[in-house]
Amino acid sequence: MSDEPDDGARIEDGLDELDEDEAAAVASALALARARKAAADKGLRPGLRPLRRRRPTNQPPGTPSSSGPDARDPLLLGEQLEKFVSDRGWQVDVAVGSVIGRWRQIVGPDVAEHVQPVSFDGGVLTLRAASTAWATQMRLLTSVLLGRLEQEVGAGTVTEIVVTGPSGPTWAKGRRRAPGRGPRDTYG
Repeated sequence: MSDEPDDGARIEDGLDELDEDEAAAVASALALARARKAAADKGLRPGLRPLRRRRPTNQPPGTPSSSGPDARDPLLLGEQLEKFVSDRGWQVDVAVGSVIGRWRQIVGPDVAEHVQPVSFDGGVLTLRAASTAWATQMRLLTSVLLGRLEQEVGAGTVTEIVVTGPSGPTWAKGRRRAPGRGPRDTYG
C-alpha cells in the first residue's frame, strides 16, 4: 500500500477552511461515501432493492426451498383450504354443506325430487318431504340414510334425522292478526 493519503483524507484536511454548515455537509457526504464503499466491498448493494433469490435451475419443481420441508414452502390449493378450514374448526359445517350440496347424488334422483334437506343444527339434519307418504317413507329409511351419511361425512357428524311433512297453508296475512284458532268453521 502507498503512504499517500486518499482523496477523502485530503478533503478532510481542507474542512478547517470551510464554515461550519459546509463542513458538516461535506463530512456527512464523506461518511456516506465511506459506508457505501465498505458495503460494496462486502458485496452489498446499498440504496438499491435487494436481488431476488432464485431457485437453482437444476432443482426440479416441487422440491423444498431448503434442506427439508418447512412452513415457507408453497402448498397446493386443496391443502391450503384444508388447513384454513381446520384452523377455524369448520370441518363439520363443510362436511354437512357438502351433503346438502350433493344431496341428489347421495340419495338418488327419485328421493331428491320429493325430499330436500332444510337445516343442520347440532348433529340433527332436518328434512322436508313433499307429501306425507314421502315423509313416512323417509322415517322408515332413517337408519339406512344415517349409514349412507356416515360413509359420506364420517361417523358422528349427523346423529339424528328429523323428517317433516308438507306444511299447511298459513292464514296469517299482514303484520297484525288476532290471536286464536283462526278460520276453522267459516266455510259451512
